[in-house]
Amino acid sequence: MRRYSAFAVAREATRYHEGWARAWRSPEPKKKYDVIIVGAGGHGLATAFYLGRNFGITNVAILEKGWLGGGNTGRNTTIIRSNYLQDPSAAIYEKSRSLYETMSQDLNYNVMYSPRGVLMLAQTEHEVRGYKRTAHANALQGVDTEFVSPERVKQLVPIISLDGPRYPVLGGLWQARAGTGRHDAVAWGYARACSDMGMDIIQQCEVTGVRKDGGKVVGVDTTKGAIDCDKLGVVVAGHSGVLAEMAGFRLPIESVALQALVSEPIKPCMDIVVMANTVHGYMSQSDKGEMVIGGGADGYNNYTQRGSFHHIEETVRALVETFPMISRLKMLRQWGGIVDMTGDRSPILSKTPVENVFFNCGWGTGGFKATPGSGWGFAELVAKGYSPLCEAFGLDRFREGRFVDESVAAGVAH
Repeated sequence: MRRYSAFAVAREATRYHEGWARAWRSPEPKKKYDVIIVGAGGHGLATAFYLGRNFGITNVAILEKGWLGGGNTGRNTTIIRSNYLQDPSAAIYEKSRSLYETMSQDLNYNVMYSPRGVLMLAQTEHEVRGYKRTAHANALQGVDTEFVSPERVKQLVPIISLDGPRYPVLGGLWQARAGTGRHDAVAWGYARACSDMGMDIIQQCEVTGVRKDGGKVVGVDTTKGAIDCDKLGVVVAGHSGVLAEMAGFRLPIESVALQALVSEPIKPCMDIVVMANTVHGYMSQSDKGEMVIGGGADGYNNYTQRGSFHHIEETVRALVETFPMISRLKMLRQWGGIVDMTGDRSPILSKTPVENVFFNCGWGTGGFKATPGSGWGFAELVAKGYSPLCEAFGLDRFREGRFVDESVAAGVAH
């Protein structure tokens, strides 16, 4: 693989950019692999990458029923933060955030990581107490956050209205080293690095069955034929329950749509990410000038990937109260992604009742920010059968009542 650099760009410019090779190969599947990863989104590709880099396992296939990065990886709002309350959550999200800082160099691919900072508004006295509690917990966890005053909020976000008609801004939880990244570039960078290590990324290859022998996985059936493997890792977000049923067990998750929208592009007016959990809306400005806006998940189970008028009205109404200037903007486009929710709003990174089958799912609305940390921990779990990052997120916690409850802690998992 030729390294990308300013010199390479200059060289190709002199020959009309005809010398660039494809970023990753598109091979036909082999008969057998050491590990098969189902799902070529950010988490699946990150898992494959760290299997190769950290453990030397490169006889790996990443199977994708559609196109690479075409699921939730390309449908999120790109927020990256690690200011979670529970220790296991803070550990894996902070690992992820730290990996984002060096990802462009590690992958030789610009993922456009922008540590612009994330501000979570406190608009009720309950939220003030909760965020102060989180700030104290983060200090013990080594996560750099602070609770800031309304005056500091106004300095950070000049366009904000502190005296909303329903919920005034009473302060905020500020994480200066949080931010955003380019979601597509994360998938493309990992794919390029995996292909360079000799791994096979096989698109338009849907898994139709999981083959077992004596309670142990031996391979999968796909639309491109049967493929054998020694280990199987499943990272398919909202379709995790479908794959689990193929393997012969059930998962404690439900799939719902999470919607987002962007406005027409405008001049720069906000250089951080703002989240308002009381009114359930969050917003940042993209490099193109669009206001990226998101809200809550649908209130019913579904697999749709389209928007709805209900969420436009609910989310935009809430944000217009806090940012009156956006009332004059026009919506450019809207979309939805399928998210998989657990009861405690924390992920599942776990062994399963089928030997050598591992599941990575249940990230809910917080999947993108966890991409490299999830891949790091899940790769270790697949390779060694144990990972300290994943220990608290096993399936057995639901049977034992050992929840990692982020829904109570944060009220939202974005």
